[in-house]
Amino acid sequence: MYNIMLIEDDKKLNSLIRNHLKKYGYQTCCVNDFCDIKTEFIKNNPHLVLMDVNLPLYDGFYWCRDIRTISNVPIIFLSARNSDMDQVMAIENGGDDYITKPFSYDVLIAKIKGVIRRVYGSYSESSLSEIFESNGLFLYLNQNVVEYKSKKVELSKKEFQLLYSLLKNENKIVSRESLLEVLWNDVDFVDDNTLSVNMTRVRKRLEEIGITNVIETKRGQGYKIVPNW
Repeated sequence: MYNIMLIEDDKKLNSLIRNHLKKYGYQTCCVNDFCDIKTEFIKNNPHLVLMDVNLPLYDGFYWCRDIRTISNVPIIFLSARNSDMDQVMAIENGGDDYITKPFSYDVLIAKIKGVIRRVYGSYSESSLSEIFESNGLFLYLNQNVVEYKSKKVELSKKEFQLLYSLLKNENKIVSRESLLEVLWNDVDFVDDNTLSVNMTRVRKRLEEIGITNVIETKRGQGYKIVPNW
């Protein structure tokens, strides 16, 4: 089932659109905090976004640009503005389509289906999770980037794989053998020293974004991450 994020502050229209999407088998989620739409987007990890242009605080063009810094998910604008310039701005700011209000729900569904067919034609479940979140710490899986409180740092592939493995098993000891398997490939030789060196680097990367003393070494066993940030 495809998850569509609706960013619309008109409660009546919001409800009408959600009910219509539900009839066609779409799952919907809505923004509750219009001051931090990017965080809401990350938490919901939608397949498609329906974005109003006129929003509280910042307009839809601003939030579209913000989302584009972390994701290429399709974004369709919904707006009462019908000028050519607004439609040009929508495309130039990263939008995929633009629908003027009032609109036909049949047209809306057709456009959604068209975008989904184009973007997810060879859709697979494994391609969904571009972002992994743990207690406000965000891992961008296709970029090897970690973010905490708006601070970002890029990790090497090995560093990222180690951190991701620990976070998926937070508060649990991950054995050295399991972590060595994560690092192993046909090109590089991996041993205990390789693991120790990369784990030290992971700790330093986390310190760069303000997170310290969360990875514990369990002598003779492995490592454990305790999310107390």
